[in-house]
Amino acid sequence: MELIIDTHTHYDDEQFDNDRKELLCGLKERGIGTVIHASASMSNLKAGLALAKEYDFIYTMAGFHPDEIAELSNGGYEYLESLVASPEIIKENKIGAIGEIGLDYHWMVRPKEEQIEGFRKQMRLAKKAGLPVNIHSRDAAEDTWNVMKEEHLEEIGGIIHCFSGSVEMSKNYLAAGFYLGIGGVVTFKNSKKLKQVVIEAPVERLVLETDCPYLAPEPNRGKRNDSGNLIYVAAEIASLKDMPIDDVIRITSENARRVYGL
Repeated sequence: MELIIDTHTHYDDEQFDNDRKELLCGLKERGIGTVIHASASMSNLKAGLALAKEYDFIYTMAGFHPDEIAELSNGGYEYLESLVASPEIIKENKIGAIGEIGLDYHWMVRPKEEQIEGFRKQMRLAKKAGLPVNIHSRDAAEDTWNVMKEEHLEEIGGIIHCFSGSVEMSKNYLAAGFYLGIGGVVTFKNSKKLKQVVIEAPVERLVLETDCPYLAPEPNRGKRNDSGNLIYVAAEIASLKDMPIDDVIRITSENARRVYGL
């Protein structure tokens, strides 16, 4: 069986402080070949760069989550620019995407206008660097889609992280060339909307993700999540699409390599 690629992780989280090295070194035995570390703040970004340097199977993203967007104006944007200044520097830093970036109206940590401005700024940097994006969108589906269209983000593509929208919205993203990040939520009994999205979307446009340590799938819902749990996500997708799990793993891994340039 091909090894799984986890396209969105947070292994710098304090929940991994007691066993991070042991856990990461044991992932291959659990069927995980590559993990991508997501960046949300300056500390996350630097932690991701360090993890990518330490482990040959870890790659990272570079970007600021909408909750942390104020850091862009405090030296963050200049630091981002330096990390993606040339293809050689991008390769050296093992950066696969600008992310996770987007809009979050659930907690409204930063005002909408500030979030949108920071989102646009990072999208434009991604286009300049020739990198895909990893998009965070929570309770902000319409604005996220509209801003992405205005910035012509289809020119670079990327992943809609932890996709939670409607079938109609998924079709908009798919038509624009984006991939949908599918994680533990698809295994929940009450996730009928997401299950229908997976049924209707081509498997060639899906990627697997944990968002660990969050959103562990059944049967481990509520516990700390890690990449080894992706086998349950792959099994649920295989069941929904009536196809062999080996094919789900192979195709989603090919998709991840394609979008991140691995």
